Amino acid sequence: MSSKRAVLSASAVSLVVSLSAGGSATAASNTPYRHVLLVSVDGLHGIDLSNILASAKGFPTLKLLGQHAVVYPNAFTSAPSDSFPGMVGQVTGGTPYSAGVFYDDSYDRTLYAPGSGCKGLPGTETNFAENIDYNSSLINAGGTLGQPLTQIDPKKLPMRLENGVCAPVYPHQFLRVNTMFEVIRAHGGYTAWADKHPAYDILNGPSGKGIIDLYTPEIDSDFVGGKPGESHTASYAATRQNDEMKVRAVLNEIDGRTANGNNAAPVPEIFGMNFQAVSVGQKLASSGPTDPAGLVGGYADANGTPNNALLAQAEYVDDALGRIVAHLRSRGLLDSTLLIVSAKHGQSPIDPSTRRTIDDTPFTLTPGYGFHIADDEAMIWLAPATRAKNLAGAGSYLTKNAQALGTEYLLDRNALKDVYRDPAVDARTPDFIDVSKHGVIYTTGTKLAEHGGFSFDDRNVALLVAGTRIAPSVDIASVQTTQIAPTILTALGLDPNDLQAVRIEHTAVLPGLK
Repeated sequence: MSSKRAVLSASAVSLVVSLSAGGSATAASNTPYRHVLLVSVDGLHGIDLSNILASAKGFPTLKLLGQHAVVYPNAFTSAPSDSFPGMVGQVTGGTPYSAGVFYDDSYDRTLYAPGSGCKGLPGTETNFAENIDYNSSLINAGGTLGQPLTQIDPKKLPMRLENGVCAPVYPHQFLRVNTMFEVIRAHGGYTAWADKHPAYDILNGPSGKGIIDLYTPEIDSDFVGGKPGESHTASYAATRQNDEMKVRAVLNEIDGRTANGNNAAPVPEIFGMNFQAVSVGQKLASSGPTDPAGLVGGYADANGTPNNALLAQAEYVDDALGRIVAHLRSRGLLDSTLLIVSAKHGQSPIDPSTRRTIDDTPFTLTPGYGFHIADDEAMIWLAPATRAKNLAGAGSYLTKNAQALGTEYLLDRNALKDVYRDPAVDARTPDFIDVSKHGVIYTTGTKLAEHGGFSFDDRNVALLVAGTRIAPSVDIASVQTTQIAPTILTALGLDPNDLQAVRIEHTAVLPGLK
């Protein structure tokens, strides 16, 4: 199933010492690790990591990690390659086939709209992003950082009617399979994570209790120097500031504190964060508020040569990783910690000459239209009540307008049921997926790239697994980022088959790790 489916800082100097001395591990080479640090550098492609490791200067942290790591240049994230299925895959071992998560903004044929009281016909958009915050203009989303359920407004959630009771569906209740956080916690482990929205409550898993310390400063909140309603992602510098809050959370956790630093806590068995800096550097065309003038985002060519803004964002991430690793060493934790650097998603296109923008409005004219989401591909759901009678007409409309919509090929029920589940039966599988031509972005704006699609640029992401006991190697096997979850459980001495998605999809651990 799964086969289908920067300047050398003081912290980097410390890292040189720590990794070069790292061969003196305190345990035998086959002993599981005590801690795993997972980092998603959102947007970081496989070619980005390869270019970094091969470059003559800069990026001291990733280069030094690479000297004690297995690097997987042919690693692929989920299809579709949205942040939600990409991150869900890393922590469950599952694709949308088992997890039931296609996008952060998708559709469910059995749920009801927010505030509907479960009245009327079922079938509603399920948007789990900044839109569900009490107040997305605030960094704490209107609640308490470290307590995501205080940040999420239940009145903004889709609703489920079950046994005559209408109740909101929280993100963690939307996930169909358990997460590695739940497995690790069930075995007495301490769990932590930091991400960009309170909606990452989804990583808690169906129990809602997988992550003890979930820290989610809202990336789409206002920032000092920006206009009201202008999010951190409008500025390279503001994005780094938001990421830095999560870096500080990880450093606090290494110190034996909670993410906010307020209370003592065990050092987590599993912890980590996502970075938005690179993703924004790839998408934002030029300097925003609080940025110096003259910055240019994206890539200069098809070889992945970064323009100055993207380069600065990537250098920031390298420096931040250096501080984290140096902190692990200073606390005597480096030898017992496995470090994994990957990405929820890539970004397309890399080659700026292939960029083509298209207005996605024509998708709304599909016969029987229910909902669609379009970034650099489009998923279309028909209204459930009239789906059967409109299915043929919808397919004909999308096929007829393929050229105008930038369609490479259209996945219909026959194709979708072989990879995901039958949309005639499953509540979430789209009726159609419009796989766009390479370079197409559905936007009327200026962004340089997007993710969510099926292209190589979208799906081929960085993957590096590092530890002081690991001999450096490059494994050219084609691997999936869903293999991260069972690999983490194995590293901690736990059974990867405790993950439901691993059992359903037969997800293997990553190869080449000794």
